[in-house]
Amino acid sequence: MDSQDTNQPMTQGELEEVKKTVEVTEPQTEIQTEENSLEKTAETSPRLNTQQAILDRLKTLAEDAENANKQELDSLKQSFYKIHNLEQEAKKKELATEQEESSEEPLLPEDAQEVEFKNLMTTIREKRNALTAKIEKEKEDNLQVKLSIIEELKELVELPEDANKSYTEFKKLQQQWNETKLVPQAKVNELWKSYQHYVEKFYDLLKLNNEFREYDFKKNLEIKLHLCEAAEKLVDEEDVISAFHQLQKLHQEFRDTGPVSKELRDEIWARFKTASTAINRRHQQHFEALKEVEQHNLDQKTVICEIVESIDYNELKTFIAWENKTAEIIALQNKWKTIGFAPQKMNVKIFERFRHACDDFFKKKGDFFKSLKEGMNVNLEKKKELCEKAEALKDSTDWKATAEALSKLQKEWKTIGPVSKKHSDAIWKRFISACDYFFEQKNKATSSQRTVELDNLQSKKTIITKLSAIDDSISAEDADKQMRELMKEWNSIGHVPFKDKDRLYKEYHALIDQLFERLNVSASNRKLSNFKSTISNLQNGGGQPLYRERDKLVRAYENLKNELQTYENNLGFLSSSSKKGNSLLTELNRKVEKLKTDIELVAQKIKVIDESIKNEE
Repeated sequence: MDSQDTNQPMTQGELEEVKKTVEVTEPQTEIQTEENSLEKTAETSPRLNTQQAILDRLKTLAEDAENANKQELDSLKQSFYKIHNLEQEAKKKELATEQEESSEEPLLPEDAQEVEFKNLMTTIREKRNALTAKIEKEKEDNLQVKLSIIEELKELVELPEDANKSYTEFKKLQQQWNETKLVPQAKVNELWKSYQHYVEKFYDLLKLNNEFREYDFKKNLEIKLHLCEAAEKLVDEEDVISAFHQLQKLHQEFRDTGPVSKELRDEIWARFKTASTAINRRHQQHFEALKEVEQHNLDQKTVICEIVESIDYNELKTFIAWENKTAEIIALQNKWKTIGFAPQKMNVKIFERFRHACDDFFKKKGDFFKSLKEGMNVNLEKKKELCEKAEALKDSTDWKATAEALSKLQKEWKTIGPVSKKHSDAIWKRFISACDYFFEQKNKATSSQRTVELDNLQSKKTIITKLSAIDDSISAEDADKQMRELMKEWNSIGHVPFKDKDRLYKEYHALIDQLFERLNVSASNRKLSNFKSTISNLQNGGGQPLYRERDKLVRAYENLKNELQTYENNLGFLSSSSKKGNSLLTELNRKVEKLKTDIELVAQKIKVIDESIKNEE
């Protein structure tokens, strides 16, 4: 095309046709939506579960801090302090156990990993701040460049007689405009509208011949067809997030590309828009699914918070009760660790709520043990007084009165609460030694029972001989009947000489165990029968051994009940949805049934002792 053709003026009709075919597009502004926010969360690094792993990730980010994602940094900070705070609490608890005598809050050493974490975060923040300042400066510079372009366009528009000659300059200004990217967000729409206004005016004044115009339209069509194909390929992109970002760049290129012929304009835009809609729909569905998962996580964490917050502290009055509840709290904390993140706007809040509830529990526990320790000191003094009274009575020869007095002291001992572990065994040995000394002296004084004990020895030997004679030739029914009659007879016989007691007892129970096993008698009945035999021996020694045995059984009964409650509570935290979970559930159920059987057996033993004590009275 020569210069003569280029400068040939256009008719009014051709000029109107050019004006009508000008394609004017609106600038796309970035709209912050909930999907944008969720997307940023989804793009963060894998959720790391150790402080060192988080530090390693931060070191990597620090090398290219300018491109680090803010949401990832926030997520890493939250994860770091979540792990850090749990470890600090564990260390405090460990130190508190070691410093049981101290009432002061244990002091933790400085955490080197936390110091390194803060230094890395400061380095990244400084680099990002520098980058932000640089970008803002570039935006301001670009703003001035685009303002100057608009001014130059304005000058071109104001010289309509030279419009054809100015076309080359106009194209240069268009290229410069497209190459100048970021400007302050607040100025985007205003700049674009002003720019587009003068572009339209220039095209209105431009007297291009049809050949030049068609060449422009053809080049623009080729570019936009290529953009449509690129967008259609993104519909099948597996990475939904990447596809969405690539689409944004395609939109920017589509917008910056000039017009196509009027008859193709709607068709090419509809094709590009169809692909864009499909990609945006997949993008939206992806984040809706993510929102559902995070909402489910929030619901689970809310339930855990409510469980901890609903603890009735008025029911926690004993050491065992607090320890059982502590085991529950630790189980809930471990469960919390297995649950993923909640929605970003609630994630920190729900964690703070849970941490506050746990902190409140452990503070109250600390207060309880502090008051318990004070109470234990008072209990220790009371028990020392009882020891002094028992020691004052141990040499008395008024057997009956002193025995009654010591029995009263023993009952009073039971009403006094616990003392600290380091004094518990010593104070009990001191007290029981004084009591045992008196009853041993009392038993020696009643040595006239020696003849009776020898007769009892002979009677029990006879029973052992009869038990040995029960063999397979006797029917199970008759064998069981004979065995039980001999056991009843054995229990009716009093004490034997002390030196023969253990040997005779072992020989007798070995035979009974063999018979029970052969006759398929339940383990519980066997233990109870053996216990009755033991109680019969203790009964002939006075009430003191019976009371001691009953006290030991009551403590065992309470411990078994507390252990049963702990297992039953833990069952509530397990799910049988997995093979491992089902196996653990089965094992726990088996232990629960075993504990129930043991509890019933101990209860029967206590009943046997109570009946024996009642018969004595």
